[in-house]
Amino acid sequence: MPHTPLIAMLVAGLGVAFILGALANRLRLSPLVGYLLAGIIIGPFTPGFVADQALAGQLAEIGVILLMFGSGLHFSLADLLSVRRIAIPGALLQISFVTLLGLAVGAAIGWPIGAGLIFGLALSVSSTVVVLRSLHERHKLQSELGRIAVGWLVVQDIAMILALVLLPAFSEVLGGEEPPAAGEAAAATDALAASALAFLQPNTLIGALGVTLLKLFAFFALMILVGRRVIPWILHYVAHTGSRELFRLAVLAMALGVAFGAAELFGVSFALGAFFAGMILAESQLSQSAAQETLPLRDAFAVLFFVSVGMLVDPSVLLRQPFLVAVTVLIIVAGNIGAVFAIARLFGHPLQAALTLGLTLSQIAEFSFILVGLGIELELLPEAGRDLILAGALLSILVNPLLSYALPRLLPASPRSREAAGAPAQQPAAPEDVEQPATALTGHAVLVGYGRVGSRVAKTLGRMGQPYLVIEERPAIADALREDGIEVIVANAAQPGVKVAANLAQARFLISAVPNPFESGNLIERARAANPTLDIIARAHTDAEVEYLTRLGANRIIMGEEEIAHGISDYLVARAGAAAPDEAAPETAAGDAFAAAKLEPDTP
Repeated sequence: MPHTPLIAMLVAGLGVAFILGALANRLRLSPLVGYLLAGIIIGPFTPGFVADQALAGQLAEIGVILLMFGSGLHFSLADLLSVRRIAIPGALLQISFVTLLGLAVGAAIGWPIGAGLIFGLALSVSSTVVVLRSLHERHKLQSELGRIAVGWLVVQDIAMILALVLLPAFSEVLGGEEPPAAGEAAAATDALAASALAFLQPNTLIGALGVTLLKLFAFFALMILVGRRVIPWILHYVAHTGSRELFRLAVLAMALGVAFGAAELFGVSFALGAFFAGMILAESQLSQSAAQETLPLRDAFAVLFFVSVGMLVDPSVLLRQPFLVAVTVLIIVAGNIGAVFAIARLFGHPLQAALTLGLTLSQIAEFSFILVGLGIELELLPEAGRDLILAGALLSILVNPLLSYALPRLLPASPRSREAAGAPAQQPAAPEDVEQPATALTGHAVLVGYGRVGSRVAKTLGRMGQPYLVIEERPAIADALREDGIEVIVANAAQPGVKVAANLAQARFLISAVPNPFESGNLIERARAANPTLDIIARAHTDAEVEYLTRLGANRIIMGEEEIAHGISDYLVARAGAAAPDEAAPETAAGDAFAAAKLEPDTP
């Protein structure tokens, strides 16, 4: 049976990406380098197998949808509105500044104003996938920096949607004609007057713009008024069936269905539609379960996104136009960093936080490609401009992790640098650290994670009379715990600052109850270094995880399968006639918050 283009694309894309990603990781480079190179290898500009670019682009869109849906699950409308004072004016100013740089470069090389405008716009819009992946990897998505970055992306998306509506309406004015000579000034004036009259007529530019704004408003209103009731209700209904398969299917159907409907019915991008669907579901107690269910597919399709970017790039442009490629990359990286940095500083953010935000937003991808396609279709952008933008996108994605890694070296965390940034000298150096004072507890237990396992451990600690605090990154669970009088640090265990906030140097126990031991591995290692007498208990699922946690200093590691086997063996040995009664469900507000979801993600 002959293979289909879809299967060939998946096999080649994922297979080559895995090989080169593993090689890049071995060389201590970001796996993204391998994924992008894999795209170049299977793309149309290199010899050998050529994958289907159209299919690659569609598969990449699925990755964008799932990633934005997952990110929306960590946000609420209040979170988004809380950063509007910087995100809205900041994104608009940054887009304007970088677009002007693009216009200047276009004018310098003789392009018409339309080509320069599209070139500048394409260099001003950040890559949603790269930004969110970076925030996820650094556990900063729910930090202030993460909220500002996501709000910035949303404003950029809306601005680009409006640009896509306006460009065709102005295509004749920006159509690449030569600048009028002195004798043609009157004719040019007449043409501009005619354009102005057309602008004022109904069903033209104002009509198209009004319809677009009305569709955006209708979509937002529908999601807030209807979606926040219907989407959680459907998922809660499916969750109570107890079928994990149906729940996973429902989550995917919701994410993809809302994104597709938003694009087809309201003219909203897939990414923005998926983000708002996730944000609406974030108010449900099932949001964490939904995020876990989409994680494997999200990662796989995100890889295909980077492969699809590599497939678009013609490597020969690096030899044909190296200077222009360098200028393009400089605008994307330095231009965006400079604009975002200056705006963030203007709004009172510390020096290091402003530079980190600039670095986070200093690459391009998805919307840039859409603008390029529109520019080619309208015959505004020459093919040389397309090659420059695609090469710039590839190189900006490659450069971004290197610059992010170099950030601590660019701004050493000294009292002088903090003072220069306007921050109090006693504050921690990293602005993204956990902004919470150290607990007053001593001789206490620190419990990482409050899912099915963690909540039962907490009950035991309570019965023992052992003081404890909880490290939990889900705000809803944290709020419920506080209602029960339990001290909580809202953070991921891997975040800097957690060790100090939890006072691990004077703690008695550290209990890692999260399903992913690698997430708490850094905390365990730091805790052991800070407190050699600390009793560390961790949870694992495989022998490799046991070995890893033992090496980091855990005293006791509980492996689920082993404990189940012990329980069955003890039952057989004791020849008990009745099963042991199940532990009563917790009755606290925090217990209700996690018990309502039958599909808690940290179930072994």
